[in-house]
Amino acid sequence: MRLIVLDTNVLVSAGLKPGGAPAVLMMDWILEGTVQLVTSPRIVAEYRDVTRRPKFQRYGFPPMWLEFVIQESLQLPDAPGGSLNCPDPNDLPFLALAHQTDSWLITGNLRHFPEDLRDGVRVLSPAAYLAHLMNDEP
Repeated sequence: MRLIVLDTNVLVSAGLKPGGAPAVLMMDWILEGTVQLVTSPRIVAEYRDVTRRPKFQRYGFPPMWLEFVIQESLQLPDAPGGSLNCPDPNDLPFLALAHQTDSWLITGNLRHFPEDLRDGVRVLSPAAYLAHLMNDEP
């Protein structure tokens, strides 16, 4: 099973742009069960908090599929974040969980996860990860 951790911006993009790479990843790969989303309590709390912000309500947020995706995710305890100095400290739970579970981290903000902080975690944009899936690379 392919394990991924999704940065919150990918969920938001999936809800905003139905034809974009994040939405294709969500609808065709995660909801179909080909890719397993990994979450933790801190990540789920952020998903819910961000998707319920008033600025997204006019787009029909939170998306109807959000709670199903959360329920079907591989839910693990929060991973220890260590003492990493991430450009955005709110991104540490995502990187820590991906590291702990040997998951790929999918984000629209690659610059938030500099190479020197990844510690072996594979970090890709949604479009790059979709290309990987389509090519069925090892």
